[in-house]
Amino acid sequence: MSRTIDTQLRNNLLVLFAAGLLFWSSLASLLPTLPLYIESVGATKQQIGIVLGSFAIGLLLFRPLLGRLADRRGRKIVLLIGTLVAAIAPLGYLSIKSIPLLILLRAFHGISIAAFTTGFNALVADIAPVEKRGEIIGNMSLVNPIGVAIGPALGGYLQAGIGDQILFLITAELAFVAFLGILAIVNPPVAIQQQGDTKNSQFWQIVSSPRVRTPAIIMLIVGLAFGALHTFIPLFIKSTGVNLNPGLFYTAGAVASFGIRIFTGKASDRLGRGLFITLSLVFYTLSMSILWLANSPTAFLFAAMIEGAASGTLIPMIAAMMVDRAQPYERGQIFAICLMGMDVGIAIAAPAFGSVAEYIGYRNMFGLCALLTFLGILIFLTLSSKDLPSSLRFALGRGQDAYALKDT
Repeated sequence: MSRTIDTQLRNNLLVLFAAGLLFWSSLASLLPTLPLYIESVGATKQQIGIVLGSFAIGLLLFRPLLGRLADRRGRKIVLLIGTLVAAIAPLGYLSIKSIPLLILLRAFHGISIAAFTTGFNALVADIAPVEKRGEIIGNMSLVNPIGVAIGPALGGYLQAGIGDQILFLITAELAFVAFLGILAIVNPPVAIQQQGDTKNSQFWQIVSSPRVRTPAIIMLIVGLAFGALHTFIPLFIKSTGVNLNPGLFYTAGAVASFGIRIFTGKASDRLGRGLFITLSLVFYTLSMSILWLANSPTAFLFAAMIEGAASGTLIPMIAAMMVDRAQPYERGQIFAICLMGMDVGIAIAAPAFGSVAEYIGYRNMFGLCALLTFLGILIFLTLSSKDLPSSLRFALGRGQDAYALKDT
């Protein structure tokens, strides 16, 4: 019986990995292309920011609901919702030219990430043995950098060589194949029968809990920087006159993200999550500072690699830390609420930094992002645990996570 269960879980991991690659390739192919497409229909810088930032509306509105759904009905249904939305939304870009309608479509598209990331992280956490949790979460998170390495380059070349219509059709097809793959997954047994206990874990109670509050704040700050970067980097590169395909920027970041995840997940099982979260925030600050000064393809690509290393470290480590701190029956909600920090940051970043860029330019906007991520370093060093001394020890890899639960 145990061998049958192990085979089922292994098959789930393989299917999840393949579906994740297709899902992220679908979304990432739009990163360098949508800002240029929206600009081509006559949008201003601020309107571009509002349209792209509206993606986070779907994230914010549906993330808590989808987290509860994952805990009560299983992870598979949430994954199906995410991939289906990702398959439907690109078809809307084929015909929509109106800015208000594009805002609504982007908000709908945002549901895809809210669903897929919540279900994906919770299902991987269910499968991973406690002693190898960081390693497995890190390895499975490779779907993101691989997809982001393939997607932007594919999207950039399709848009330039064939046009937007074929690009949007291929994007939809990739997500639909991921949907078909998810259908084959069997939900493993998890402790969702204890869902009555979740009545004591209401939204604001979880948000205000110290085990969640600081990680959510860190994700908010990183979401601001991430949103500014992935919204405006194609336009920033274009404004500098540097001869660089914006898709290559995302590809360089994805390659770095891929490389670092192979090592940090396993290492965090021995050295703790805190040290790697601190290092990731240092990398983010360095990357934003380099962008502030960038004037050549080499500088842009170097900043991309540093940012890739930062995101490749932070996201899996935050995920592993939140699994350490959550009971199995509440993992969906914990993931959803913690990831909402990044959702809020992305929602604020695009319209806010779009307005800021109108006055101080894209370059100084990234300088401001460097200050924000530096603030994140200070917050994590001082507030990651129950008091200042234990926070410093945990953040520097010298102490245990005081909020980690045993054998969950």
